[in-house]
Amino acid sequence: MNSSEIEKSHSEQRLPLQLSRITKSFPGIVANDSVDFTLEEGEIHTILGENGAGKSTLMNMIAGLYPADAGEMRVFGEQVNFTNPRQAIEKSIGMVFQHFML
Repeated sequence: MNSSEIEKSHSEQRLPLQLSRITKSFPGIVANDSVDFTLEEGEIHTILGENGAGKSTLMNMIAGLYPADAGEMRVFGEQVNFTNPRQAIEKSIGMVFQHFML
């Protein structure tokens, strides 16, 4: 590993969330197609789009409610593959729904 690879590795470890080529499909539709997203410490983001654009699907994958079909998700440099919300919560990731129902 050369010095630029080491530096990149160290900077990736400081990224709270990094998505690379995340894809999710449902029968007859691709909801997210190779999505790339990086969240750096201290940043606040919003995800906007029309109905059916894939916003909720993306958030559900990040929160462990849906598995991604392809791609890579990293939390502070560690590759994760959440299969349930508990795993996301263990990494301090959760989601509050706009319309909460029991």
